[in-house]
Amino acid sequence: MKRLALIAFTAGLTLTSCSSDDAQLPMENTLVIPQNYTFERGNATTVNFEGQTTRLQMSAEILSSFTDFENATAESLSNMFSNENSPFSSAALNESSKSVKSKVAASSLYFSSNTVESTEIKADFEAFIEEQMTVVKANKDLLAEPGVAGQIAAGSGVRYVNGKGLELNQAFAKGLIGGLVLDQIINNYLTTAVLDEGDNRIKNANGVVEDGTNFTTMEHTWDEAYGYLYGDPSIPSANPNSVLGQSQDKLLFDYLGEVDADPDFAGLATSTFDAFKKGRAAIVAENYEIRDEQVSIISSNLSKVIGVRSVRYLQNAKKAFENNNKGRAFNQLSEGFGFVYSLRFTNNPATNMPYINKAQVDEFKAQLLAGNGFWDVTPQTLDSISEEIATAFGFTVAQAAE
Repeated sequence: MKRLALIAFTAGLTLTSCSSDDAQLPMENTLVIPQNYTFERGNATTVNFEGQTTRLQMSAEILSSFTDFENATAESLSNMFSNENSPFSSAALNESSKSVKSKVAASSLYFSSNTVESTEIKADFEAFIEEQMTVVKANKDLLAEPGVAGQIAAGSGVRYVNGKGLELNQAFAKGLIGGLVLDQIINNYLTTAVLDEGDNRIKNANGVVEDGTNFTTMEHTWDEAYGYLYGDPSIPSANPNSVLGQSQDKLLFDYLGEVDADPDFAGLATSTFDAFKKGRAAIVAENYEIRDEQVSIISSNLSKVIGVRSVRYLQNAKKAFENNNKGRAFNQLSEGFGFVYSLRFTNNPATNMPYINKAQVDEFKAQLLAGNGFWDVTPQTLDSISEEIATAFGFTVAQAAE
C-alpha cells in the first residue's frame, strides 16, 4: 500500500509536503530516516537482534579463554564453540539454542551450495583450538624456536606461538571477524535472497509481523545484520558510534573504529551507520531500490575494513622485523594472518564476489606459513601480499600502513 509523500533526510529533516496538485498524483511511500537506529510500530520498538548479541557474547568468552592455560582445555573450548555441555559461565548462554560454530561459513550467498568448504572452514577453527590447547599449552613454559611451539618475548610480556610462530588465539579471533561476523552480515542477512525470501515483500507491505513480535520478517532480517556489527552489550544499539573505539567489542565494530581513525579512511563508520539506518527506513517505506543501494555501501565499507587491517598488520610486522623485535613481528603477523583468512568472506558489490578469492587467500596463507612460517618470512613476501590486497580494494599500501 502506498502512503504519504514525505522525505526526511538525515539530520536535516527536510520535509516536503503535498500540494493540492500533488494530491492528484500517485502517492509515494514515506522514507523517514531517524537520527538514531530507532524504529517503532504502535509506539513499540520493532528492532530486535538478541540472537546476534548472544553469539557475540559467546565469542567474547571463547576468546578470553583461549590463553587461559590453567583452566581451559581443548574440550572446553570446543564445547564453547559448539555450545555443548553447558560450557559458558552464563546460564543464559548455556541454555541458548544458538552456537558460534553453526554460523561460521554459513552464509546463503557463499556456502548454501558449498558445504564442503564450509565444513573445511569450521574444521580450521577447531584445529586452532586443538593445537592451542595441546601443542602450545604443553610448551607454554619453553622458549619458542623454529618448528617448536612455546613463548616469545613481546615488550614486557610474552606471546604464545606454535612452531610456525603463529598465535592461534589471534588466528581464531581475526578469522572469526570474517568467518562469522562479516559473512553473516553481508553474505547472508543483507542478500536479496534472504531479505526477499518467500513472501517477505508481501508481508512487509501489509505490516504482517512475526508471531509474538512487533517486526516483519524483512525488518528483523535487516536488524540481525545490524546486530552482528553493533550488538555487543557495551555498545548503545541506537547510537553505536557514540562509543566508537571505546567499546568492549573485539570483533568487527572494534576494527571499524580503528580504520575510521585513520585519516585516509575517515568517515567509514558514519557512512556505514547511515546506510544501516537508511536501508532500514527504506524497508519500512517499501523502497527496495534504496534498500539495496545501502547494502552495497555496507558491503564495500565493511569489506574494506578487512582489507585495510590485513595490509596494516603485514606492514607493521615488516617494521618490527626491521627493528629486530621478533615478538611484536609475530604478534602483528598473527593478527594479519587472521585478517588475510577473513578476506575470503569479503564482498565486492560490483561483482558480488570476494575482493580476494579463496585461491588467492590459500596462496597468501601458504606463503606466510612456508617452511618455518613466520621465522622464515621475508619482507618481499609481506610487500607482495600487501600490494595485491591493496590493489584489489583500490587503496595504496601506504594509506593502510601509515
